Amino acid sequence: MTAQAVSTRSSFFPMLLIGILFFVFGFVTWLNGALIPFLKIVCELNEFQALLVAFAFYIAYVVTALPMSTLLNRVGYRHGMVIGIGIMVIGSLLFIPAAQSAHYAFFLVALFILGTGLTILQTAANPYIVCIGPRESAAMRISIMGIVNKGAGFIVPIIFAAWILTGMEQFSEEALAMLTPAERAAQLNELSNRLVVPYLYMTAALLVLMAFVYFSRLPEPELHEAGVTEVSTTSGSDWKAIWHHPQLVLGVIALFVYVGVEVIAGDSIGLYGQGVGVPHFGILTSYTMGFMVLGYLLGVLLIPRYLSQERALQGSAVVGMLFTLGILFSSTDSTALSDATLGWFAVPPVPDSVLFLALLGFANALVWPAVWPLALHGLGRLTATGSALLIMGIAGGALLPLLYGYLAHTSGNSQSAYWMLLPCYGFIFFYAIKGHKITSWK
Repeated sequence: MTAQAVSTRSSFFPMLLIGILFFVFGFVTWLNGALIPFLKIVCELNEFQALLVAFAFYIAYVVTALPMSTLLNRVGYRHGMVIGIGIMVIGSLLFIPAAQSAHYAFFLVALFILGTGLTILQTAANPYIVCIGPRESAAMRISIMGIVNKGAGFIVPIIFAAWILTGMEQFSEEALAMLTPAERAAQLNELSNRLVVPYLYMTAALLVLMAFVYFSRLPEPELHEAGVTEVSTTSGSDWKAIWHHPQLVLGVIALFVYVGVEVIAGDSIGLYGQGVGVPHFGILTSYTMGFMVLGYLLGVLLIPRYLSQERALQGSAVVGMLFTLGILFSSTDSTALSDATLGWFAVPPVPDSVLFLALLGFANALVWPAVWPLALHGLGRLTATGSALLIMGIAGGALLPLLYGYLAHTSGNSQSAYWMLLPCYGFIFFYAIKGHKITSWK
């Protein structure tokens, strides 16, 4: 057996396990898109309040990232994964009393705990992608994991809608308005309790996965190349020095606005579709994720052979701005565009403005993989510290959807509130054209 065959065979099980974990990441993360309009009904929320779901989930990445990385250094990556899944089990179990009480604060606490568990899993799993095979094929493995992650995001709203969102006509605003307060409370309590059984199944699945990881022989990743001295990523001198690299600092801002628009496209589409009367609003996140997977596949085929990272980022920003204009100025009634494009695949039609919102998934797909190499270029020994700072950009997923919810609620027009995406894509375009080339603040 050749050395290459041995290497492929030895990396198959770690690749399979990490692939399962990335599916879990996508499943739990993009469940929020279907959960937001559901909780809006159950807890009788406005747009701003409903989008606290995204805030509670993504702010966990920022609040717990450094403590979780410290934990990984102490217990190791495999045991860290076990702890991360265990934290997710707690979060999943908390959904049961939250559903039974229909208390929104309980849901937010459960989501924060789920986000905390995912933080340690993400921090532990990502290094394996690079280290479980040849470094020159790492980009291919990252792309595969991205497709697995977004593929889960495509599937989960469909499952959620089939299991939870059947017979929603009786829970429309008009139907509920005709009930007495006691009848209304009983109806909403019955709807909320639909979450109990699914989250029990999720808890059981997470427990099985935790046992699988615990008893696996997954090796610790070789994070440092032979002959390279490890440099502390938390030293004060490194954190002071890192701010002297404009391409990194501007890259953090680019990722901040990117994660924000990605989460808005994936998590607000169900809420927006519900507002414009789309009957299958619970599966609309699947539309966004489907277009995102298409973007990933094109990236795998075109980059870098036919398309550079810079060009891909420029194109993503321009297409994002065009699709945003489509959201703002297209019809909320006509389904002509989806009939012409998705009708061939027997996909349920959606209003034109909803389709443009879903198409943002395509525009967003290549931003994350394009920004990272541009932001980290030339950092040398500060690369690890720069990576930690870039991770902080995930805060955009917590804050910008909340801003969108505020604008939608105060203006009374959820469609016009999407104007806020234009400056976000504008900054991404600036970074793609000039920002990544700036190496000095002078």
